[in-house]
Amino acid sequence: MSPHRIELDYVAAPRRPEWIGVSVLILALALSGDMVLRYRNALNELAAVDAAQGLLSANRRPPRALSKERLDEEAKIIDAAVRQLSIPWAQMIEAVEAASTGEVTVLQLQPETQQRNLRLTAEARNREAMLRYIRRLGETRVLSGVHLVNHHVQVEDPSRPIQFGVQAAFRNNR
Repeated sequence: MSPHRIELDYVAAPRRPEWIGVSVLILALALSGDMVLRYRNALNELAAVDAAQGLLSANRRPPRALSKERLDEEAKIIDAAVRQLSIPWAQMIEAVEAASTGEVTVLQLQPETQQRNLRLTAEARNREAMLRYIRRLGETRVLSGVHLVNHHVQVEDPSRPIQFGVQAAFRNNR
């Protein structure tokens, strides 16, 4: 027996026309676009029906009247927010920064909006630096009535800095 002869064809098969695939793609995109539009229109109609049904509903409750206590509480909250917004933050921070030196480090700023006061906690290298800082704070145009509230030496720190509290009032610059 002799082996069968094998014929190899290295030529690629002819390609199908591309226009068929492109036309199917265009048709699918058109159909999906139409379905998206129909879906959106159905959602809009459903929302309109729901809104109309809510307006015509017999079970609709009249708006509840708020109690006086609730109104007073909301008024207090709004008043506190307005006071907080009326604090001259930028000028206050600029004044604290302008009074600062390398000898004093501000640790905390705590505004008390109800009394229009500022409580400041800082740390100074020595007593003279603390007093100079308080004097410079008192010379600012934003703060008035600047006075030392408390102070104590940090004995656990080897450089023995003085931590102190200052209280001042906001000036009305209107």
